[in-house]
Amino acid sequence: MRKFNIGGGNALNGEVSISGAKNAALPVLFACLLTDEPCEISNIPQLRDIDSTLAALKAMGATHGGIKDGKVTVEAKTLATTAAPYDLVKTMRASVLALGPLLARAGEAEVSLPGGCVIGARPVDMHIKGFAQMGADINIKRGNIIAKAKQLRGKKIRLPFPTVTGTENLMMAATLAEGETTIENAAREPEIADLAAFLNAMGADIRNAGGSSIKIRGAKKLHGAKHKVMPDRIEAGTYLCAVAACGGEAFLRGADINHLSALADKLRECGATLESNNGGIKITMKQRAQAADAATAPYPGYPTDLQAQWMAVNCVAEGRAAITETVFENRFMHAPELLRMGADIELRGNTAIVRGIKHLSATPVMATDLRASAALVIAALTANGETTIDRIYHLERGYENMENKLLALGANARIVN
Repeated sequence: MRKFNIGGGNALNGEVSISGAKNAALPVLFACLLTDEPCEISNIPQLRDIDSTLAALKAMGATHGGIKDGKVTVEAKTLATTAAPYDLVKTMRASVLALGPLLARAGEAEVSLPGGCVIGARPVDMHIKGFAQMGADINIKRGNIIAKAKQLRGKKIRLPFPTVTGTENLMMAATLAEGETTIENAAREPEIADLAAFLNAMGADIRNAGGSSIKIRGAKKLHGAKHKVMPDRIEAGTYLCAVAACGGEAFLRGADINHLSALADKLRECGATLESNNGGIKITMKQRAQAADAATAPYPGYPTDLQAQWMAVNCVAEGRAAITETVFENRFMHAPELLRMGADIELRGNTAIVRGIKHLSATPVMATDLRASAALVIAALTANGETTIDRIYHLERGYENMENKLLALGANARIVN
C-alpha cells in the first residue's frame, strides 16, 4: 500500500499550479449524460474519483478516449444501461449525481447509495424528496435508489439545508423537465455556478446559479458543448494553509481568491499576507502563525472541506483556537492522529479546542478521509523528523500530483510503495 513520507521543518517557497476542481469536474462529467452529442471538458484533474467517474460513464454506454492534456471528450450517444454500477461507484459519494441526468433523459435510473469518505451520514433524502416533487416514483431496494418518471415536471422545491450535491442533482434533472423549476435555499458554492455555466452552454436555461434561489426552465433537448472546469479552491486552500503553518512565500497559479474569502480572512487574522491578481494568489508568512477560531458553514461561510487543514495550522500556532464543525457530525477523525504527533487538542462535542505548540513530532499516522489526509500532510510538514502517512489513497482521490507540488515548494516529500 502506498505511503507518503514527509520530512518536516522546511519553510515553503516557490510556485505551484492549481488543478481543476474535483468537486466541479465530477458533476460536469455526469451532466454529459443529458445529451447524445459529444461534450469536451478541459482542465480535468487526474484523480481517482475522476477515473471512477469516467469508468462509470463508459459502463453506462458513454464513450471517451480518456484524459489527454487535461481534456476529455464524452459522448453518450446511446445509454447501455440506466444503472450506475456499484463496483465503480461504491467509494465515491458523487456517484449519486448520475441520478438526475439519467432520470431526466431516460425516465429511469438506479444508483447505489453513495459511499466515499466516512465523515457523517450525509443523507440523500433531500435529493429523493425533490425528485418526488417533480413527479418521480422513488424506491430504495438492496442499497440502491431506483427512480422512474415518464416526464419530470417543474416545481418549486425548497431545500431544508443548502446541500451541494442535492442542488446539482435537481438542477441537472430540471434542465429537461416540463415547465419551470425553482430551487429555494440552494447551495451557493462556486461549483454550482460552474455546473450551470456548462448546462447553459448545452442549451439549458438556468438563472441565478450561485444564489440562494435558482430558476431553471426546462428544454426539450440539450446539445453538446465545451467547458473549462474552474480551479480547485479546496486544493488552493490546502496549500495556503500549508504555507501559513510552515512559513515562507508561495504563488498559487490559477487560484481565485474570490472563491476563498472566508479562508483569506482567517489567514490574514493568523498573520499571513495575501496578494491576488488574475494569475493567482501569493501568500507570504514571515512569522509564526497566530491562533484563529473558525466555524464551518455553507458557502460563503468557512468551508467544511478546509476545517481539518485549519486545525493543523492551529496545532503549531501561537495561542488557543476553537474550531467548530457545523456541517458534518463526524469530521474530527484527524484529531486522534494529530494527537499522536503531540498536538494539544481537546474535543468538546462539535468543537475542538486547539492550543498551539512550537513543533509537532514525526510519527506514523493513518489517513481516515480525504481532507483529514491533507491535514496530516500539513502537520507532517511542520514536524520534527520524518512522518509516514498510511492509506494515502484517500489523498489521491482529491489532490493531483501532490508529491511534485510539495517538492516544487521545497518540501521533503516522497510517495513510497
